[in-house]
Amino acid sequence: MARNSQDASGARVDLPARPERIVSLVPSVTETLFALGLGHRVVGVTDWCLHPADALARLPRVRGTKNPDLDAIGRLRPDLVLANLEENREIDIRRMRERGDCVWVDFPCTVDDVVKHVGWLADLGAPAETHARLQDDLREGLRRARLRTASRRRCFLAVWKDPWMTIGPQTYAHDLLAHLGLDNAFSDSTERYPRVELEEIAGRDPEVVLLPDEPYAFGPGDVAELLEPLRETAAGRAGEIHVVDGTLAFWHGPRTARALTRGLLPPAP
Repeated sequence: MARNSQDASGARVDLPARPERIVSLVPSVTETLFALGLGHRVVGVTDWCLHPADALARLPRVRGTKNPDLDAIGRLRPDLVLANLEENREIDIRRMRERGDCVWVDFPCTVDDVVKHVGWLADLGAPAETHARLQDDLREGLRRARLRTASRRRCFLAVWKDPWMTIGPQTYAHDLLAHLGLDNAFSDSTERYPRVELEEIAGRDPEVVLLPDEPYAFGPGDVAELLEPLRETAAGRAGEIHVVDGTLAFWHGPRTARALTRGLLPPAP
């Protein structure tokens, strides 16, 4: 790993050769660090870092991704803070850097980016066998995903409600869908997360509608709510409106491999 490298924020970061005290401000990165065998170096995580639950139970929390407790982070004396360009605020990153914290910002936007990002994290000192295991999982996921792309379906993936929001083509979730044989119904959007009306969704005639349980907690009631406005769509007629695991749709790292391997749709009853 180059010690003085440019991160996704455009900053030149003088990275420690072997960071021993890492604070992770990104839930998916936290999970990836543990999957790579680097969990013993993690000294602080956010309230939204949920996996692996048992290992995280003992770790200090530094509040949320959008409102981290900078004083608490400072007291943990990290030699590396890991952040994400979209999940974390620029002002918090700037304040940590101004006081001398080493902050690395990443921003994987495609499945290929995730593979590279996992390699970057592994270079922090992961055991070769754990890195190889995760690489194998990603390769197997990609192999299985290629089998799904022979038949493609138009998909609406929700992000939020009131207002309804979905994904644009510049997002990781868009690229993940493409690998799973699902074509984003709003792939022509110029926004990362466009606001849409129910009439617009119906007009795109999705063949499958996915309602992730995070970041908005979609549930069965939301499926019922969409049955009427989407009744004339292919998804409505076929009963293809599903609540799905949001971590598989939006978290990168080990969950990328799981999403590629299993798909996002719930198993058939």
